[in-house]
Amino acid sequence: MKCEKTLALLAREAAACTLCADTLPLGPRPVFQVHDRAKILIAAQAPGTKVHASGRPFTDPSGDRLRQWMGIDSETFYDRQRIAILPMGFCYPGRGKSGDLPPRAECAPAWRQRFLDLMPHLELTLVIGQYAHDWHFRGSKRTTLTETVRNWRAYRPTIIPLPHPSPRNNLWLKKNPWFATELQPMLAERVQRVLALAP
Repeated sequence: MKCEKTLALLAREAAACTLCADTLPLGPRPVFQVHDRAKILIAAQAPGTKVHASGRPFTDPSGDRLRQWMGIDSETFYDRQRIAILPMGFCYPGRGKSGDLPPRAECAPAWRQRFLDLMPHLELTLVIGQYAHDWHFRGSKRTTLTETVRNWRAYRPTIIPLPHPSPRNNLWLKKNPWFATELQPMLAERVQRVLALAP
């Protein structure tokens, strides 16, 4: 109960964060999903414009693909008591030349470990994209994202490295067919076992 109350307080504090207000093109709107009973953590990157508008994580084509990879529906995905979603940056960072800018560097040091310390029941972490890899695989990640994901067996059963599910990565998925034939089926099975959706 104490952990639940403390996490709720932290979530309210983070939801009101204005740490990067002066640099965010659409202003601060922290987007995340947490619960002290969550079993799976999705360690994401940062919200895009659609997520900023909705105020709900992964309400975009990336979310559709991620749910497909995980083998779950939206109802399960947005069940806070099962799945926590904690981006490296809570707010939309703005647009760069080749896509969205990286997550704001101020966000993770201010919030990330504090949240993780209050979610003691996590059994599986899905680490999505380069910036999440950099934080979660400090000292153990490979030279490139592709090599980190290709070596997913070295991190299981509690961590699974993933590329970003954005449509921008369609070419990456085409060049790396092993992802669909080897990693994706394992990911869906592991998710469903952790969530007790499969025997």
